[in-house]
Amino acid sequence: MTSFAFPILAAAAAPDRLNPLTLFLEADIVVQAVMLGLVLASIWTWMIIVSFSARMVSVRRKCRKYEIEFWKTDDFDRFMSERGKRDIPSARIAMAAVGEWRRSTSGEKIDRDGARQRIASTMESQVAQEADDLADRLNFLATVGSVAPFVGLFGTVWGIMNSFFQIGAQENSSLAVVAPGISEALFATAIGLFAAIPAVIAYNRFSHSVNSLESRLQRFADRFHSSLSRELELA
Repeated sequence: MTSFAFPILAAAAAPDRLNPLTLFLEADIVVQAVMLGLVLASIWTWMIIVSFSARMVSVRRKCRKYEIEFWKTDDFDRFMSERGKRDIPSARIAMAAVGEWRRSTSGEKIDRDGARQRIASTMESQVAQEADDLADRLNFLATVGSVAPFVGLFGTVWGIMNSFFQIGAQENSSLAVVAPGISEALFATAIGLFAAIPAVIAYNRFSHSVNSLESRLQRFADRFHSSLSRELELA
């Protein structure tokens, strides 16, 4: 009976599933650093995803409300003085156009064609600026999505190299010697994919949202430019 006790105890003590915390704690210091960096990148990625989603919802709602009120107003000057300086992309575009309109029509002789071109250029520049401001934080998502798998792969390569080193040091090529190190190494790749996949999906989705909002702002700018062009004909 004694000869069977040790195998039975070993089988009972063997884990029946992977434990991520154990894999991290038993990994080489380099692999641990890779894992920790990828986890931090994943946490920051999800913070950006949540905050950017909320920001886009708020910006779309504010722009829609502002534009509805803008086209309904009867007293344009009063509307711009009260609501023109709000922290809304549509409001900043309208203010940029109005500012250029006032500068272009302040002289005695008005260059109508030149004024139209300057107003259009000003509004297009402001639309592009608004889109760039919104998309600024998306660069991190793109970086994580493209770099994280390779960082995880580096951790995997290092862990496998360490496993082969253990084989040489212990002069034992049994699976029991190399399996823990390989598991820890492959776990680094898994974390890299865990960080990269949401980042890529979010980047593509948010880029589409920014492009959609930019198109909406451009339509608002075009419509307002047409209104100002008609006013120039009467000036």
